[in-house]
Amino acid sequence: MDFVVIDVETANPDSSSICQVGIASFGDGKLVDSWVTLVNPEDDFNFFNVAIHGIDEDQVRNAPTWEEVFPEIHSRLRDCIVVSHTTFDRIALRKACDRSHMESCEYTWLDSTRVVRIAWPQFSKAGYGLTNLARHFGIVYQAHDALEDARCAGLLVLRAMAETGLSPRQWLVRAAEPIVSTVPAPRRVRSYPEQVRREGNPEGELFGEVLVFTGSLSISRPEAADAAAAAGCSVESGVNRHTTLLVVGGRTLQRRTGPQKSSKHLMAEQLMARGQAIRILGESDFLRLVARAGTQQVSE
Repeated sequence: MDFVVIDVETANPDSSSICQVGIASFGDGKLVDSWVTLVNPEDDFNFFNVAIHGIDEDQVRNAPTWEEVFPEIHSRLRDCIVVSHTTFDRIALRKACDRSHMESCEYTWLDSTRVVRIAWPQFSKAGYGLTNLARHFGIVYQAHDALEDARCAGLLVLRAMAETGLSPRQWLVRAAEPIVSTVPAPRRVRSYPEQVRREGNPEGELFGEVLVFTGSLSISRPEAADAAAAAGCSVESGVNRHTTLLVVGGRTLQRRTGPQKSSKHLMAEQLMARGQAIRILGESDFLRLVARAGTQQVSE
């Protein structure tokens, strides 16, 4: 195989709650194999996650658990260049293994968002979501299905290979280099204790994401905002139509009833119900995400 692409869907904001896995394998410049399975996450399903991907408790009731399905996943990923569109999927794999007390395997990862941002300058700062890219390049695609997401990301990598002449292994090297030759340092915007704003580092893996914090974090808000900005996120104080990530601190994420959620959390869910693509993360997932970006060390 030239490379394989993996994508997952989750039952709730905890990235370890994987309920579907899709893997698309590419060789000789084309899709050569595909595999998809439902997974019983042995966890609650969040209404908004179900609204996005359409998978619920009934559909996974007799599906294999993560411990049962991971050997097949590993057999398809080992010794391959493994592509994911953003770092969320690789974090989900690691967290699912940690949650199941399994030894997670390390793979050679390539972020297809970084490939896209380098191959096509018009997407270097924004617009590199799969839905927008599929529309731009005329790829027939159904969003929020794990196999469809994997297939679409793989087709984009193939297109980038054809236009640049770079092989997947050469892309591993190029993707680790700066996207632009000169990158200004992130500008720190004047903030107040409960109003922490930052501009994202254009070279960060998460550049283009607009992040908001809510709830009590284990680290200070300025420290968390600095970590997010270094990883590429713009940090805002309130949820609005531009928000793409909401980080919920501590035990707040475990609250199930509406009145106990913060106004930001409730606003995010309202916007999600209207179709806005917002991902809700717990603090531990956020810390893993910025650590994976390799731009700042933050201890959990």
